[in-house]
Amino acid sequence: MRKKATLITGAAGEVGQALVERVSQQENTHIISMDIKPLPPELDSKVQHIVGDILDKSLFNRLVSEYDITHIYHLAALLSTSAEYQPMLAHDINVGGTMQLLQLAAEQSEWKRNPVKFIFPSSVAAFGMGSLENKAANPRPQEWEWNNPITMYGCNKLYGETLGIYYSNHYKQLADDNPTMLDYRCVRFPGLISAYTVPSGGTSDYGPEMLHAAAQGKPYACFVRESAAISFMAMPDAVTSLIQVASAPREKLKHQIYNITAFSLSAEEFAEYVKKHFPDAEITYESDINRQRIIDSWPIDMNDDAARRDWGWNPDYDAERAFSEYLVPNIRKRYES
Repeated sequence: MRKKATLITGAAGEVGQALVERVSQQENTHIISMDIKPLPPELDSKVQHIVGDILDKSLFNRLVSEYDITHIYHLAALLSTSAEYQPMLAHDINVGGTMQLLQLAAEQSEWKRNPVKFIFPSSVAAFGMGSLENKAANPRPQEWEWNNPITMYGCNKLYGETLGIYYSNHYKQLADDNPTMLDYRCVRFPGLISAYTVPSGGTSDYGPEMLHAAAQGKPYACFVRESAAISFMAMPDAVTSLIQVASAPREKLKHQIYNITAFSLSAEEFAEYVKKHFPDAEITYESDINRQRIIDSWPIDMNDDAARRDWGWNPDYDAERAFSEYLVPNIRKRYES
């Protein structure tokens, strides 16, 4: 009999490491983590980690022959800035990898007549506001509004959302039988900030980069202008949201894609929080026209009313608490040691 297991892809990334830590504490299940990189030693002992490629179909075939995969948290992705430099690779990883896992989950759901839960983190990059005037006039778009992304990453995420809906609602719709569909659930993240991992290629990383530079006593040139504003979230809340949406009763979920957010700040407001805790921080602004254009295409905030109503979403960390209780104390420790 195959052993039940939870699969986490992209486990060595910022969200992945935090999720592995949390799930290993809370879930009474075998955890299989996967990434092209190894996990830190303190996490590696808590899971069965596989160093492998998300596009390696034979690897997943071996996994399903040994394990009954009940949950998939699909975090593996090439992030926004990196994806602009390598759009073909981004498409292969972000779309090809997602589709391969959705197909696996759909086949497993059908085979065992019990839906596999497929948790997909999407991104604010799925939005495209069109102009600064639209951005100002529509500060909190709902999930289905302004879905006109201008980045490869945003296009990939929006397509991944649509693929998830297809596989959970319409897969084999022309077949004579009625297959058991997978249980697809998606959250759209704002910019995420971690106290424990270094930023690694996200367009919203100017925020955490400010903090890490200040903690090291290094000057920082912010790559967006002072007035640029988007929404952010502390990493613990991001992980909580994934676990909460996975645990929510299916009948409570009126949607399959949910915006979630915590607080919205301009780059200047973010810098003010940094300077409150690191008074000697040297922060200047050298707007990069290309990355600025991407930030301008994202909304100031996101409407997360549906998530709050359907599954009780409520972030623990507003901006003040995120900086004073989570980010600053832990980033200080990182560079004091």
